[in-house]
Amino acid sequence: MRIFFSSLFCFTLAVPVFSAPPELHRYEFAQVHMGTRFRIVLYAAQKDAATRATASAFRRISHLDHTMSDYRPTSELMCLCAKSGTGPIKVSEELFYVLERSQNLARRTEGAFDVTVGPAVKLWREARRERNLPDAKLLTEAMARVGYRHMQLDAKTRTVHLLQEGMSLDLGGIAKGYAADEALRVLKSHGIERALVDAGGDVVVGKAPPGNLGWKIGVAPLGAIQLPEFQSESQSSARTIMLENASVSTSGDAEQFLEIDGKRYSHVLDPRTGVGVLGPRGVTVIASSGTLSDALATAVSVLGRREGRALIESFEDTSALYVQASEAGGSIQGFNWNFPASTSLSGNQLFCPPGAAALALSKISRIPPSELRMPLASNGRKIFVACPPEIFTSDSKYFRAIR
Repeated sequence: MRIFFSSLFCFTLAVPVFSAPPELHRYEFAQVHMGTRFRIVLYAAQKDAATRATASAFRRISHLDHTMSDYRPTSELMCLCAKSGTGPIKVSEELFYVLERSQNLARRTEGAFDVTVGPAVKLWREARRERNLPDAKLLTEAMARVGYRHMQLDAKTRTVHLLQEGMSLDLGGIAKGYAADEALRVLKSHGIERALVDAGGDVVVGKAPPGNLGWKIGVAPLGAIQLPEFQSESQSSARTIMLENASVSTSGDAEQFLEIDGKRYSHVLDPRTGVGVLGPRGVTVIASSGTLSDALATAVSVLGRREGRALIESFEDTSALYVQASEAGGSIQGFNWNFPASTSLSGNQLFCPPGAAALALSKISRIPPSELRMPLASNGRKIFVACPPEIFTSDSKYFRAIR
């Protein structure tokens, strides 16, 4: 509101002036970091603003790559590992945060998620290159240096103590999700709220694109994530979901695996045994942050269907799709844990904040909230409301108005 003062009158005249919001344009940028292609899609009024914000986001990703990479000998992570067995080492805030989150999940999964698995990971990387299983003796020696209980964190001093010499940390199951979170945070600090960060299997989104309920994201049968406009014909059967202010991550062996004597070993290792998870299988997790969805997708891949479901259900605002090949005849079996059904252009699901779900459905369907029996699944700060298409099409704009 603008207030104008007139000297011709002895009273103040307030005149409200309403201006239309600036038109937002779509911009896309990409760079390679952490061994994968990071892609940022955003909506901004000016290209210069989009370019500046994205440059800052990529600088943040690059910094985290140099902090948490296990491929860079000079990274902070590798410098920490080089001092394993020597005592507590002070680390940066972001590295400590990721390690703390990792240890929390390691305890909840009793070691099914464990970033100390580095020594075994290195052996399996070499095994995939040579197309042979790791040497059993070397694997046994490596596993003696694996175990989340061998890593102690002190929040007061922000130090990490790797108790055994020769320990090695691998953040491949959590770092990209965290980097995507941080990139989105940087974009928001520049005033860019309608954005998507794709970290090659880990996607974090902010507010929906203009005129849309959410960001459309395709999930292929065995877990690969694709944005619809980049899907090939062979991927057209991918399940399409819509997200806003949430994240989705996938973990599977669609691309990285080792097949020996009819057994398919994933690049995802079970830290408790040091052996690659047997596949093929794919896990897709929706959560409130990329850090959480990335780590949970890895953990569920290791835990399997029964324990994985229990883990997902122990977290609020999470859901998962677990897909594996049938042992009987190679057919695909899917297990859906509150995961949203595929959405079409007409839509069969609605997205709104938790507090407004019952009110919105009640207003649209004219059914008292106390009598609603619609299945609700809370996912990533959104409520996925499965309902008949006729309810969706009756007043779909209402859901944008109540956010």
